[in-house]
Amino acid sequence: MSALHALHRGRLEDPTPCGSLWVILHGTDCALRCSGALWLPEARMLVAADLHLEKGSAYAARGQLLPPYDTADTLSRLEAEVAALDPAVLVLLGDSFHDAGAMGRLAAEAAMRLAALARGRTLLWAEGNHDVELLNAAALPGEVVDELHVASLILRHEPHPGPAPGEVAGHLHPCAKIVRGRSSTRRRAFLTDGLRLVLPAFGAYAGGLNARDAAFAPLFAHAPIAAVLGERRVYPLAWEALRGD
Repeated sequence: MSALHALHRGRLEDPTPCGSLWVILHGTDCALRCSGALWLPEARMLVAADLHLEKGSAYAARGQLLPPYDTADTLSRLEAEVAALDPAVLVLLGDSFHDAGAMGRLAAEAAMRLAALARGRTLLWAEGNHDVELLNAAALPGEVVDELHVASLILRHEPHPGPAPGEVAGHLHPCAKIVRGRSSTRRRAFLTDGLRLVLPAFGAYAGGLNARDAAFAPLFAHAPIAAVLGERRVYPLAWEALRGD
């Protein structure tokens, strides 16, 4: 059975001209955004996973120098999604910070930008494996949750092994490798079979795991589609079109 049945056959209007891919996930309408965020229109909920804020400064502390702009870039893209969609609820689906010391390295301006995201809406931080210690210790705006139930969906950071209809998770940072002739490219991607969804990492420095990796195999009863992030739209690709590393 192909997961292409998950693609929405109706003509749902894109809330902004981003070229979202609309899917029906366990009975719930969802927009998969070019940014890598998920939009749930009925709940007016925006979901982004794996921001990994302050990953650059964590690497710098270990002597591996990276341009120190990842947090600013990630927040700018998140702010753009908030401005475009005006969500009632913003869910950061785990590993929002790269490590337990990230708040100590966060610039004051970035902290103010995080606080501003909570104004006029509910801000929920899901616990991730990288940042659970920080979330439970830091004075952050919003509320910390383990998981969240919305309509027919269950939102959590790390996918549960085995069948989990309605699960929306991050953690694995899926990306798609596409080969055309002698060239290939890797792009971040959503993975879904219509029953569950794995979000791509939203963070600028978060990296990715090939969708063909064995880590994804236990999650889907049928071969999923990859919803590949393009510059102006999200492209659905059948499992057979993807290549391993």
